[in-house]
Amino acid sequence: MTLNAITGGKEKLVVEVVAAHNLMPKDGEGSSSPFVEVEFENQRLRTQVKYKDLNPIWNEKLVFHIKDAADLPYSTIEVNVFNERRSGNSRNFLGKVRLSGSSIAKEGEEVVQLHTLDKRSLFSHIRGEISLKLYLSTREEVKEVVDFGNGVVVSGSTAAGSGPSKKNKKLQQQSPVIVRQQHQLSTQQSNNRQSQLQSQSNSKPVEPNPGEIKPVNITTGPSPAALNHSGGVLTGRGGAGVCGGLSSFSNVSSEFSLKETRPHLGGGPLNKDKTSSTYDLVEQMQYLYVRVVKAKEITLFGGGDIVAEVKLGNYRGITKRVGSGNVEWNQVFAFSKDCIQSSMVEIFVKEGNKDDFLGRVWFDLNEVPKRAPPDSQLAPQWYRMEDKKGDKAKGGEVMVSIWFGTQADEAFAEAWHSKAANVHFDGLCSIKSKVYLSPKLWYLRVCVIEAQDIVPREKGAVMARFPEFFSKLQVGNQILRTKIAGPNPNRSMSNPYWNEDVLFVVAEPFEDCLMIFVEDRVGHGREETVGRVLLPLAAIEKRMDDKQVVSRWLNLDSHFGAAADSKVVSRFGSRIHVRASLEGGYHVLDETTMLSSDVRATAKQLWKPHIGVLEMGIWEGKRESTDAYCVAKYGQKWVRTRTVVDNLSPKWNEQYTWEVFDPCTVITVGLFDNCRVDKNVINNASWRDSRIGKVRIRLSTLESDRVYTHSYPLLMLHNTGVKKMGELHLAVRFSCANVVNMLHMYTLPLLPKMHYVQPLSVNQLDMLRYQAMNVVASRLSRAEPPLGREVVEYMLDHDSHMWSMRRSKANFARLINVLSSLLALARFMDSLRNWNKPLYSAMFLLIFLLLVAMPELFIPAALLYMAFVGLWRFRSRPRYPPHMDAKLSHVESVLVDELDEEFDSFPSSRSADIVRVRYDRLRSVAGRIQSVVGDMATQGERFQALLSWRDPKATFLFVMLCLVATIGFYAVPIRVVVAFWGLYILRPPRFKSKLPSKAFNFFRRLPSKADSLL
Repeated sequence: MTLNAITGGKEKLVVEVVAAHNLMPKDGEGSSSPFVEVEFENQRLRTQVKYKDLNPIWNEKLVFHIKDAADLPYSTIEVNVFNERRSGNSRNFLGKVRLSGSSIAKEGEEVVQLHTLDKRSLFSHIRGEISLKLYLSTREEVKEVVDFGNGVVVSGSTAAGSGPSKKNKKLQQQSPVIVRQQHQLSTQQSNNRQSQLQSQSNSKPVEPNPGEIKPVNITTGPSPAALNHSGGVLTGRGGAGVCGGLSSFSNVSSEFSLKETRPHLGGGPLNKDKTSSTYDLVEQMQYLYVRVVKAKEITLFGGGDIVAEVKLGNYRGITKRVGSGNVEWNQVFAFSKDCIQSSMVEIFVKEGNKDDFLGRVWFDLNEVPKRAPPDSQLAPQWYRMEDKKGDKAKGGEVMVSIWFGTQADEAFAEAWHSKAANVHFDGLCSIKSKVYLSPKLWYLRVCVIEAQDIVPREKGAVMARFPEFFSKLQVGNQILRTKIAGPNPNRSMSNPYWNEDVLFVVAEPFEDCLMIFVEDRVGHGREETVGRVLLPLAAIEKRMDDKQVVSRWLNLDSHFGAAADSKVVSRFGSRIHVRASLEGGYHVLDETTMLSSDVRATAKQLWKPHIGVLEMGIWEGKRESTDAYCVAKYGQKWVRTRTVVDNLSPKWNEQYTWEVFDPCTVITVGLFDNCRVDKNVINNASWRDSRIGKVRIRLSTLESDRVYTHSYPLLMLHNTGVKKMGELHLAVRFSCANVVNMLHMYTLPLLPKMHYVQPLSVNQLDMLRYQAMNVVASRLSRAEPPLGREVVEYMLDHDSHMWSMRRSKANFARLINVLSSLLALARFMDSLRNWNKPLYSAMFLLIFLLLVAMPELFIPAALLYMAFVGLWRFRSRPRYPPHMDAKLSHVESVLVDELDEEFDSFPSSRSADIVRVRYDRLRSVAGRIQSVVGDMATQGERFQALLSWRDPKATFLFVMLCLVATIGFYAVPIRVVVAFWGLYILRPPRFKSKLPSKAFNFFRRLPSKADSLL
């Protein structure tokens, strides 16, 4: 039974196969039975088979004999991972790794290395990583290979030595979960293998000292997650990056998945009129509201400021300071019901800098009324206060209203909250809930046609050189330039001609001016302004369609306002011919088209009635930051919840509503940590609110009038890997008033008409989107409280166009997934041709002949089949809205170096060596793509060569075949031709040849232009 025993030799190569993870399922049941086969210098060894395990753990050592140690740096070790099929006589390829002999370490210096599995070809569907440890050993190592008779070869190893080295001991102490020695089991297995080796091997075995037997390492802990969190450094292939801290294991999918919840909605049963049921998607939160309006008849001796203080148990709320001449505050204080620690609430009126109160009034909470919208607001009343002696005659009066309500109260947004008692006064404004509106954005199109009588400012310039005139246009901080006017024999040098369009993004109200400069390039990097004109944006004509507006001649100011001086004499009247218009027929894109929340045109006259209402209840978060707030963006409406201070599980319970004009839009919800709560950073402009996570929901995936209550995972990608920042609990409902109108929207263009009548280029859209994002960010940052630029950029995906190896892999996997259905159909047709299932092949042949006999049934049958499949899949339709998918995004298996490249600035701020490694990696990927593109071009050129007479003999054969086929197709009915073609294709394997067909051989011999490439 023993096939080989490696003995003798001073140095041997030890390949320790530790583990693999995230392998591709190949058995058709969502799993695989992997084993590893290692080949070195015509020696081939393999590990045991791990049945039904996509994250197998072996910890097996494969020992190879080295013929010549001097040739080791020039040798290669090939590691292949296969899936063993049920039959045991065949296997599927799961990936390979090819290692250089120069990367082999000495014994005692080896570390576990994580290698990404490579593909056989570009179109191989491979994923996963394998952890290996390679080193040279001078010990007496025994390698046994046992054959069980069915072709399955397994390996085990016993090593001689005094025990684990100090290096191994240190590694085991740092990561006890990875390598867990089980002495009794390993010793028993070693003894059994030694006795089996001695009884079955013909060669003389090595008899190691029993005290020097190294036990087999058996891992019973978790899958390779521990490898990344151990004390050792795991490097990627080629040592390019460190892969510690990655999480791509079996429990990741459940942790990163969407969870359905069944909360108690505050509104009770759903009402048919969705807009009338206020706050029915969140849990009702009870608050005690105290409104302190003003005071009168206050006896004040010091003449200082006056404040009012509302006290409820240990909570105190203080109003702003006002002068004694006008004692009016009109402030609201909200105390959460779970914070009530007393049976009465007290209101004090004090002098600003003193502790003694001037007047006091108190209320019993049992007597406080309850109010809920749509009830009108409770009218405030005058209450006589008592002074510190209890005398009400000298205490004055205060106007107060007090009631119990919920978060649906009108005063909730502006009220001071008891849970924000520790926030300083300057930060109170930044923690309140607000609604923002994006500015109304317009495209400003300016066509610079020509100019007349332009005189260069440089003396003698006309005689010395040809003037290089160009126009520079500026709106705010947006600057664009036209091309340099070239020489024209029909025009003089002083009359440049451009006829070039430029586009800007402007926002209402129009505060800026359009500045047009005519400049002359007098040298490298030197431009001289020869004239300018200012045009207010409010004076520019608006247009709603593709009709051109009237062009205008504008006088250029050559002396920049000095012409009013009597000493300045203008000999020439320079002017410029422009056509400017505000484009109202376009939709100004500030988001990516695929994730847009609004696709309406700018002009309100082109809007259509809304088709429904979107309601969202923002419930709570889990395991988030201590000062978290939520921002939701849909259309032009931005909403910001209040900041829940000092709470890792904040509860907002706020509900918002949007009008929906198109169902194929996306609402974006982001969470942030409010840094402005800290008093030390309130005036520091460099501090930015940190991101916690983001959720996107496409409205077209929601069923109408259904409430979706789910807990969404908040995933953030850092330069060390993906991290779950917490969860966000949302309740969403999309209500449609008219289903027919909504279904009709699917037949209309996604964007307004102008995008198709006068389309913009891709480069223009990218540039204009960047400008639109800057305009929106600048306008929202001027609100109070401001919505930071970092928030706007994160919500609008400002970095979606940046290069990322991870996104490229994810998009390629998406493409492969799309093509997998076609590949599955091709495999199914191939199985029918090969009669692997005779019953299916016979049925398909009968159906094919029936359709040939009655071809009018082909299209109805295909449409009926698709309708049947759609109705059949209705039962298994997705019931949950989509969410951020970590597996689809390839964040579980990404290398740290790739993440560092993704988070790198533009241009790169990394060292030249790192940039060189990344460039070489990109070259290798591009090389494979280049090969595939070349193969595709070759096939296309072969089709072109059929009639090109590039190969006269091949073209002659093809022309003669076409002439003969013309006669045949004319004489024989088409149904008979198709029937015979189908019978020929579907003939049983007994009548087939394994050689390629003659037509395929003829096509492969056709020439291409690949022979002419350098």
